[in-house]
Amino acid sequence: MPVNPQAAGDPLGGRRAGIRRNEAVVADDGDALLEALALVAPGTRLRQGLDRVLQSKRGAIVVIGDDPAVLAICTGGFVLDTAFTPERLSELAKMDGAIILTRDASRIARANVHLTPRASIPTSETGTRHRTAERVARSLDVPVVTVSESMSTITVYRGAARHTLQQPGRLVDRATQAIAAVERFKSRFDLALALLSTLEVEDSVSVNDVVAVLQPGEMVVRFTEEVEGYLVELGEDGRLIRLQIEELGAGVEETLRLVVLDYVVLDYVVLDDVVLDHVARAGAGEGREGSGARWSSPNGESPSRDAGLDHHVSALRARADEALAALHALSHEELMGRTAVAALLGFDPAPGVLDLPAEARGYRLLHRLPRVSEAVIERIVERFVTLPRLMEASLADLEKVGGVGEAKARSVKDGLSRMVEASILERYE
Repeated sequence: MPVNPQAAGDPLGGRRAGIRRNEAVVADDGDALLEALALVAPGTRLRQGLDRVLQSKRGAIVVIGDDPAVLAICTGGFVLDTAFTPERLSELAKMDGAIILTRDASRIARANVHLTPRASIPTSETGTRHRTAERVARSLDVPVVTVSESMSTITVYRGAARHTLQQPGRLVDRATQAIAAVERFKSRFDLALALLSTLEVEDSVSVNDVVAVLQPGEMVVRFTEEVEGYLVELGEDGRLIRLQIEELGAGVEETLRLVVLDYVVLDYVVLDDVVLDHVARAGAGEGREGSGARWSSPNGESPSRDAGLDHHVSALRARADEALAALHALSHEELMGRTAVAALLGFDPAPGVLDLPAEARGYRLLHRLPRVSEAVIERIVERFVTLPRLMEASLADLEKVGGVGEAKARSVKDGLSRMVEASILERYE
């Protein structure tokens, strides 16, 4: 949904700080603009009124909000305070002045008023009506809508952002193209995810296998958000498209979060009752002796288990959030670079990094087990640190985890065993 071309950072509208990922907005005004677009979506009474003005080949300026700040810049005109109807809006547009609606656009507060925003407020518009609309939107927290008589267009302003409404047919075409792209990337994502699951239970994951999941998954999220932008403007005309995109995008963002939680690199990890620097993590499964590990707490003191685990969990989640934010911020070209994606997870972007082995923590596979709560999953991961250690754990080992009794331990053990069996069957089918 291309709102204000000045805001488009890349062909896919790659998400930046404060910017929605659909080419839609400028800085922090995006959500507010989307709310304004929802008010004028097809099927709403306000859109019906604006279309009537457009069809009668007249112009109009409509301010949606009648709070004191708006009324302070209004002069002349007359007070109506009457229920809104599309027909009344069309008739009032015959006059030159602005029309003031209540914030929910349910009533017409004033009509034929002259708006006097400060002339010092910057504007890139040239026409008198549009210059006034942009200045009002920039100075007050209200949506302003203009109907251009000469160009037969409807433009919505909110803060520093503006958007010219497009014909529903064109929006449907663009949304359909985006859905086709989502379907392609979703297919790649599902295949890569299934392969990752198989490799995880066989303990043969490489960094490249992880990146192969993150790339198409991120593209699914990006195109899904682009379609959601179109849906805001389509209103009731986008019902079927909404059902399609909701089905295609369901669970993808959460899966990406779990994959990042599984593989993002920390400076240290908690193992049993001590802290292991990440440089020794690869040798942790061989035992403490001879691994070359440095055992210490983050501040160099002798670690306590509870304090170490709490710090580890918070540090891991913060690091995962940071990696996800960096992934979302990549441009399309940057996202296609597998080494760059690996670097976001904390791997050294050196030649051959994609071939290095990687160990999952087990978050994603544990979330696939039925009736295992988030708190129990957290404790299991804290206890065993890596998925291979968890797969090797006995029932007695699992029962030692806080909150995991005999029944829950057996359920976890059986669930993981079924995943191993399914992996073996897939290999030989």
